[in-house]
Amino acid sequence: MPTSDATTDLGDLKVIAFDVFGTVVDWHSGIAAEAERIVPGIDGSAFALAWRAGYQPAMKGVMERLAAGEGGFTLLDELHMGILGGVLREFGVVDLDPAKKRELNTAWHRLPAWPDAVDGLARLKRRFTICPLSNGNIGLLTEMAKRAGLPWDCVLSAEVFKAYKPDPRTYLGVAAVFDVTPGQVMLAAAHHDDLAAARACGLRTGYIERPLEFGTKQPKDVSPHADNTLHARDIVALADLLGC
Repeated sequence: MPTSDATTDLGDLKVIAFDVFGTVVDWHSGIAAEAERIVPGIDGSAFALAWRAGYQPAMKGVMERLAAGEGGFTLLDELHMGILGGVLREFGVVDLDPAKKRELNTAWHRLPAWPDAVDGLARLKRRFTICPLSNGNIGLLTEMAKRAGLPWDCVLSAEVFKAYKPDPRTYLGVAAVFDVTPGQVMLAAAHHDDLAAARACGLRTGYIERPLEFGTKQPKDVSPHADNTLHARDIVALADLLGC
């Protein structure tokens, strides 16, 4: 496990880009609460998990269409809305008012930050440039940041690069935006697949433990991965490791 001594190998680090959903904000509890508020009587936890489960198949379809030259870039808000229709039907909700459906879809804009996130980001910001690197669209991420108090230096997303993670254009795009080498960028994320893709592009990687990302009934294995540059309990702990 790397300790603060690892900072001696990170003296040239300039930028920390963060995955957002699950890493910086708690999508499970946020979506569950909003679902129960807007659709009374629904099992919010199950609804949140079902909505999130639709993400990977939907994203795969969009990426395949883009690769085939069919259609343009799809914002995550649009992708979420498409998934939402099927999830509502799955839960027997067939008459939700269109305005309520739009309100529910923007629940992803209103997700709560993990308790350590704002303080940890503020500490890291004193020394590094910090930004999100998410498949979320710019409007979503900006509204989320304003509501949750996330102190980003700027907002980067798949929308900027017209490519979704794990496309190398997203990770390398961060380095290009700030005119640094890939090795001067760290991706911080709670997902090993995201970190592996970043590493393949030459980025440093910091794993953030989020054992309750999927709720208390589905604890997640947060075991260290030897290939990551750093492994931290949370974002405050990451700031500790980096001497912030």
